[in-house]
Amino acid sequence: MRAALANSQRLRVVRLTTIAPRPSIGVTPSACLHHDCYEGRFPMSESVALNEQYELHVNGEVRPVRDSWLGESLLYVLRERLGLLGSKGACEQGECGSCSVLVDDELVCSCLVLAASAVDQSIVTIEGVAPIGSPSDVQQAFVDAGAVQCGFCTPGLIMATHALLERIADPTEFEIREELSGNVCRCTGYGRIIEAVQRVAVSRRDSGQS
Repeated sequence: MRAALANSQRLRVVRLTTIAPRPSIGVTPSACLHHDCYEGRFPMSESVALNEQYELHVNGEVRPVRDSWLGESLLYVLRERLGLLGSKGACEQGECGSCSVLVDDELVCSCLVLAASAVDQSIVTIEGVAPIGSPSDVQQAFVDAGAVQCGFCTPGLIMATHALLERIADPTEFEIREELSGNVCRCTGYGRIIEAVQRVAVSRRDSGQS
C-alpha cells in the first residue's frame, strides 16, 4: 500500500511539472528596458515639482492632471486618473511588458516612469494606436492569427510590436522572439504571437509600406 501511494505521489508530481509546455520565448527583461532611457531620461521640471499639477500629451490630446502625488507612476495616472485602462498593471517592475507605452516614439514601461516627468512628451497608449472600430494592421493581425487569448498581455504586445516594426521592418523570427521576449504571456500563446508579427511584416512588404 505504501509503495503504491509513493508511486501515485511521484506520478502526480511528474504530471504537475510537465502539464504546461515551456514557453517558446524566454522570460527576460521587457523590451522597454533594452534602452538606457530611464537614467536622466525623464527629469521633472521645477514648475511641476512646485505646483503638483501638470498636463500630459496623451494620444494627441492635452490631459490635465490635478491634485496628484508627484510620485505616481505614468501607469497609475493613465489608468486611475485619466481612465485609460488598456495599459495593464502586473509586475510593477518593468519585467512583464504589460504596461508598455510609447513616449516620444520610444517603448517604455509606464510602471517605471514618473507621470510628472513625462510632461511635454508625446505619449501613445493602446487606445491611441487606431480609432475605435478601425484596428491597426498589428491589431488586426493579432485577431486573424488567433494571438489573443485571455487578452491581458495583448495591449503591451501590440505596443511592443509597433515599436519593433518601426525599428526593423522585416524582422527574422529570431529578432521577433528577442524583441518580444520580455512581454510575458501567461497563456503561453507565443507561436501565434510570432505569426501575427510576421503577417504584418509580410503585408507591409508586399504593399510597399516597409
